[in-house]
Amino acid sequence: MKYLKPIIILVVLAISFSSCNSKKSNPETGYYQCPMQCEGDKTYTKPETCPVCKMDLQLLETKIENTNSISDESIFNLTSTWNTEENQQIELKDLKGKTLVMVMIYTSCKAACPRLVADMRNIEAKIPDDKIDQLNFVLISIDPKTDTPERLKSFAIENYMDDPHWTFLQGTETGVREFANVLAVKYKQISPIDFSHSNIISVFNSQGELIHQQEGLGVDNKETVDSILNQLK
Repeated sequence: MKYLKPIIILVVLAISFSSCNSKKSNPETGYYQCPMQCEGDKTYTKPETCPVCKMDLQLLETKIENTNSISDESIFNLTSTWNTEENQQIELKDLKGKTLVMVMIYTSCKAACPRLVADMRNIEAKIPDDKIDQLNFVLISIDPKTDTPERLKSFAIENYMDDPHWTFLQGTETGVREFANVLAVKYKQISPIDFSHSNIISVFNSQGELIHQQEGLGVDNKETVDSILNQLK
C-alpha cells in the first residue's frame, strides 16, 4: 500500500499532461483554469476539475474568430493613401467595419455625375434611419488635381451630403487609377475640365469584398438596396 499514493499521483499527472497537450486551437473554444492556479498558467478546453486540488475549473477566456483578417479579394489590401473632405489622410482599410456604397465622380461634371449623386441619395433614402450608421457612402474623385479636400467639402455641403455617413476621397492619380481598375470603372480625360467615365455604383461588405454593382443612370436600384440591407444587422 505504501506505493499506492505515488502511483495515484503519477496517474493524475499523466491525465493532466494528456488533457493539456490535447488542446486544439479552436476559435470558439472556452479555456478553463484552476482558480488556485495549482498548475500555473496551464489551461483546459473543458469545464473539468483541477487534478491537484479538485476545485472546479473556471472559464478563463473565450476565443472568437479573428475578424481582423481580410480576404485576398478585399479592397483593404490596397495600400494607397487618400485625403478626406475633412483633410484627414486615410487608407481604405480605415473604412473597415461598415457596408460601403462607393461611386467615382468629379465635382465639376455637369452631365453624368449629378445623376450619379442623385442615385446615391436615392439609395440612402431607402435605408431605415436606425440602420444608416452601419453604412458609409463614399465618393471618390477621378480628378484629384481639381478636387482638393476643400473643394470636396464644399461640394458635400452644397449637396446636403455632409452627414457622418458620407465620405469624399481625393487620392493620387496612381491610386485613383488603381482603384478604378478594381471597380472596373473606365475613365478618360477628354478636355482640361471634362472626363468620360463609367457610371457604376459598387457595394462592399464590411470586410471590403465586392458584393454588388449597379451600372447606369437612374436605373431601378431595388437589387442594390436589397444587397445593402442583407449586410445590415
